[in-house]
Amino acid sequence: MNVIIIEDEKPAARRLGRLLAHLEVTVTTMLHSVEEAILWFQENKHPDLIFLDIQLSDGLSFEIFDAVGIKSSVIFTTAFDEYALQAFKLNSIDYLLKLIDEEELETAVKKYRSFGPKKQKISMDFEDVKKLLLDPLERDYKKRFTVNVGQHLKIINAEVIECFYSENKGTYAATTDGRNYLLDVTLDNLEKDLEPEIFFRVSRKFYININHIKDIVSYTNSRLQIKLNRYNEQEIIVSRERVKYFKLWLE
Repeated sequence: MNVIIIEDEKPAARRLGRLLAHLEVTVTTMLHSVEEAILWFQENKHPDLIFLDIQLSDGLSFEIFDAVGIKSSVIFTTAFDEYALQAFKLNSIDYLLKLIDEEELETAVKKYRSFGPKKQKISMDFEDVKKLLLDPLERDYKKRFTVNVGQHLKIINAEVIECFYSENKGTYAATTDGRNYLLDVTLDNLEKDLEPEIFFRVSRKFYININHIKDIVSYTNSRLQIKLNRYNEQEIIVSRERVKYFKLWLE
């Protein structure tokens, strides 16, 4: 199996290469930009499988496919975690959310291998995926959430939720009045319901509301710490892999 990685963050690319080596997958080439990838594809035999980051240092990786007719199978590696990622499930395409989990990577590789030699070249319409990611259709995001409080149902408006977080296998909504409400949904399943311009997943534990950010502070290892207006029970840290996308989201 001929495998390449296209990833602009070299430490992330090397880590992915090491994880793949543990799965007996040898990476033959690592590319780090749109320009470099286009030149490489023009001069080399295309691989069986590409691990592809979406946001590269000099543009979106979709530009590579606009310039070169690539038929390789693709597994996306991305920090985007909005509902549009569901598009990457089309045509047996998989995606891995950074920071890449070893078990999820193993599942994706097994999925690719299960196709067999006759099915290893997966067809896909990048225009459809790109449209879903970059130009999403109008969606009805949830404006309110219903939670159980004793024997009562309470309605919580999304605008008063400072953050959603996971703790002890539960998912909670922290509100501006200092209350924390247990939700009957996982953090991952909240993804499709949250308006991406308002809520951002800064880590595997937290979605935060942009309207309730009080301060953003530099943190160790090139990370950022978020301080909200009211919630202060746990440190909210933007993982290093998501700092770049967080800054783009703030703009």
